[in-house]
Amino acid sequence: MSETKAAGDIRDWIGRHLDPLEDTEPVDGLHIEPDVAEMLEGPPTPAAVLIGLVERPRGYTVLLTRRADTLRRHTGQIALPGGRRDPGETAWDTALREAEEEVGLNPNLVSLAGLSTPMVTHSGYLITPVVGFIRPGFELRPNPDEVADVFETPFGFLMDPANHQVHHHDFGEGRTRQYYAMVHDERFIWGVTADILRSLYHRLYGAALA
Repeated sequence: MSETKAAGDIRDWIGRHLDPLEDTEPVDGLHIEPDVAEMLEGPPTPAAVLIGLVERPRGYTVLLTRRADTLRRHTGQIALPGGRRDPGETAWDTALREAEEEVGLNPNLVSLAGLSTPMVTHSGYLITPVVGFIRPGFELRPNPDEVADVFETPFGFLMDPANHQVHHHDFGEGRTRQYYAMVHDERFIWGVTADILRSLYHRLYGAALA
């Protein structure tokens, strides 16, 4: 099988496991973790992120950023390009706009594949992950006000459950919270980003999430 056909087969396989591009906000019936639901003071704010897959000679990689140290929230954390949805935008409109604003990714270089599972965060956002394939050969221009670094992590590494480390955070008074993290090249990928990637793993491989 040629490398081109193999890459095409992988793209088709990923696409078949995603939801179609439809402008929906499935708040009703969406599973929300009990500890998240307790913190919500109203309807979650729609947002979207781009899971951008880049075809490289050794396989696909995922485009990730490290948030700027000057940001007020989630300072220095590893993140997928994305943000709050503007009025009238679809989830994929937002994901492409935010990727262009944050790292200078030309939206014309992204071939959209579909949507992964939306999730509600502790900070009150309903995030829709948008999966797209990025043609190689692009040049990025990170926005220093938002992004301290932009890099790629092997998709195979992120989709390997052996790399999904379990951690616990102690809130005191006997309250602890379990979370997942993936560590690659000394970069600690955790929080919402790790949850989104684990959710995609679940969709692609049919494995139950813990």
